[in-house]
Amino acid sequence: MSSTPRRGHLPAVVTLLFVAGWATNHFAAMIPVLRDREGLSATVLAGAFGVYALGLLPGLLGGGGLSDRVGRRPVVLTGSAIAAAGNLLMLCWHTGPGVYCGRLVVGVGVGLAMSAGTAWAADLGGRRGTTIAGTALTAGFAGGPLVSGVVAQFTPGSAALIVPFVLTITLSLAAVTLGSRATAATPHSAQPQPPRPLPPPSADHGVGRALVRAVPMALWVFSAVTVPVVVLAGRVGGDHSGPWVPGVASALALGAGVVVQLTARRAEWGPRAGIVGAVLAASGFALAVVVDEQRGVALFVVTAVVLGSAYGLCLRAGLVDVETLTPPEHRGLTIGVFYVCTYLGFGLPVLLESLRGPVGTATPLLVLTGLALSAAVLRWTQMRADSRR
Repeated sequence: MSSTPRRGHLPAVVTLLFVAGWATNHFAAMIPVLRDREGLSATVLAGAFGVYALGLLPGLLGGGGLSDRVGRRPVVLTGSAIAAAGNLLMLCWHTGPGVYCGRLVVGVGVGLAMSAGTAWAADLGGRRGTTIAGTALTAGFAGGPLVSGVVAQFTPGSAALIVPFVLTITLSLAAVTLGSRATAATPHSAQPQPPRPLPPPSADHGVGRALVRAVPMALWVFSAVTVPVVVLAGRVGGDHSGPWVPGVASALALGAGVVVQLTARRAEWGPRAGIVGAVLAASGFALAVVVDEQRGVALFVVTAVVLGSAYGLCLRAGLVDVETLTPPEHRGLTIGVFYVCTYLGFGLPVLLESLRGPVGTATPLLVLTGLALSAAVLRWTQMRADSRR
């Protein structure tokens, strides 16, 4: 098959990734609804938001490696269907145990779809496919909470807890139908990509080298997003409450992430994007300390945009590292490991809520500020070492 027909299936893969992001993150907008209608506490809901990351571990690691052996399409389609089943479980079972179980199932499904889907996009489009995959996921992460939040805000009665889940499940099933018609590509059958500059001599292909570069970026991907969407959105208070608040926070943060990824791609920032992303993460965590104490809406908006930009640049930098430095036959597994590290950030809201009573949130956020600055220095050091060699 020629390169052009194969690349013609890239939009179907991108759609699957977009809907996977939607299916997982629309839950952020449902947190206020579940709190108000089911009486679930903030700690329980933060735990439900984060427990999804536990489901991701087998999905990301198993799905990426499995897709290297059996192909991308069956793994992605299976994952998307499982994510739909998890949302169906939460639709039918609104209590704490049901929400936890549903989030775990969604995590397994999205983990399969993300790791194998990103590798599939790389097979079809090379570095362009990899960066588009990250942008599609980001757009889904932003669009899901925004739409579900608006729908829940203006849907009367108990339907506010039903319609957003029904919409998400329908989108997942539609994406599976579309993806089933796409060509199944494997790393061994992928078509040659247009010539591109070779990496520096020190950047030998290898899973270990790729992860050494990518993991310090991965740590600031979802940790940056969960702070405004989960932690700060619940602290703005006053008249600014309801499911639309985390929805708007997601749109601001992740929308900024989409824009900054596109900007970095067109400007060809390369590895420098990771340095800027880590510095923005440090700046955003410092701003979050002020927002958490003063609860100002204007500064909340600024913080969401800054941390969303950090998310986008760190995600792009890590994915490009993986695509550039990993041999194609190990790309799926390496992407899975990278995403596992990014999803450690989903545990941050639980940590901050548990520390709020004993030590407050200012100290943990300032510690994160220092760690993010350290990641920026490490990235700069790696780039300097590459240039000298």
